[in-house]
Amino acid sequence: MKPGRYGVHGGQYIPETLMNAVIELETAYNHFKDDPQFNCELTALFNEYAGRPSLLYYAERLTEKLGGAKIYLKREDLNHTGSHKINNVLGQALLAKKMGKTRLIAETGAGQHGVATATAAALLGFECVVFMGEEDARRQALNVYRMKLLGSKVAIVKTGTATLKDAVSEAMREWTNRISDTHYCLGSVMGPHPFPMIVRDFQAVISREIKAQILEKEGRLPDYVLACVGGGSNAIGAFYHFIEHPEVQLIGCEAGGRDVNSYETAATINTGRLGIFHGMKSYFCQDQFGQIAPVYSISAGLDYPGIGPEHAYLHDIGRAKYVPITDDEAVDAFEYLSRVEGIIPAIESAHAVAQAMKMAPTLDRDKLMVINISGRGDKDCAAMARYRGEQIDE
Repeated sequence: MKPGRYGVHGGQYIPETLMNAVIELETAYNHFKDDPQFNCELTALFNEYAGRPSLLYYAERLTEKLGGAKIYLKREDLNHTGSHKINNVLGQALLAKKMGKTRLIAETGAGQHGVATATAAALLGFECVVFMGEEDARRQALNVYRMKLLGSKVAIVKTGTATLKDAVSEAMREWTNRISDTHYCLGSVMGPHPFPMIVRDFQAVISREIKAQILEKEGRLPDYVLACVGGGSNAIGAFYHFIEHPEVQLIGCEAGGRDVNSYETAATINTGRLGIFHGMKSYFCQDQFGQIAPVYSISAGLDYPGIGPEHAYLHDIGRAKYVPITDDEAVDAFEYLSRVEGIIPAIESAHAVAQAMKMAPTLDRDKLMVINISGRGDKDCAAMARYRGEQIDE
């Protein structure tokens, strides 16, 4: 398979003005990814700053309540900044520093990638601008404040649907205008090569840790690994080191929104078609004319109209399965895990919990399931209260 290609997916569908920037980035990454000093510095940031390795927690009460497979939770919510996003951001920020860049830009949906980027910028001394859709900024006001508190500028995007898709477009446009001193810290396994590869490699620490931890606890690999999927960074991180083990079933949980049979959904694999957008070939939600369709999810982090090219390839070859989870199912799971285990998951992560709630009771007790809890749910509590009809002052 050619570098940057995952079957027919991937590639570099970008304007000529960005080619030198992505070539520079790929050259730098290929140099530093095997550099002992770079990896030593990154490991120190992971362990001493981000709090890695994250726990693999046996959810005993959840297992007992559901009555089936033995369930473990990979606790990415315990990382510094509260999600898996810090893994990729620390890697990219360190790489940008080695490249001599002085400014980071990023897109964000739920705000967790923006907060992580602002955090790394504060730590490593970068100027930082985060692009965020107006609708997402409204839903995630707490994270907007956190980014500003950390010293970053938040650029509110009002075009299009004013969500993640539009934030990505504006960040790419800004990068085109200021390549010399700026690194675009893309937050998911999407965009033109080498971004899907770079983000995957930095997030693969998740599955590397799961593999070692479950072998220590159970003496064997899990039967199932579940993760929510928007663009797909936490999921590819949780899946990557299990791809070569066909006995481990990989299940991505997409944002079904109101219903996959409606227009108010973001379940790309289940409803999308092959297309080209944001510099890559992959599956995208499209209208009858082939234009990128507006998408919807209660989750600001999953309402992206496409999916990373490696996920599209894993779907094509049948290596991973992608299932839609509705808003109602995700909110039920958000509340259920909170009440049963005392762990409030991000509403994104709750999509994976919802699928586990369906599957676990149908499985034998000797089956092992790992759910990647990609982030914590503090940011979602006000929105979930409103969803349930409660009045709440933020």
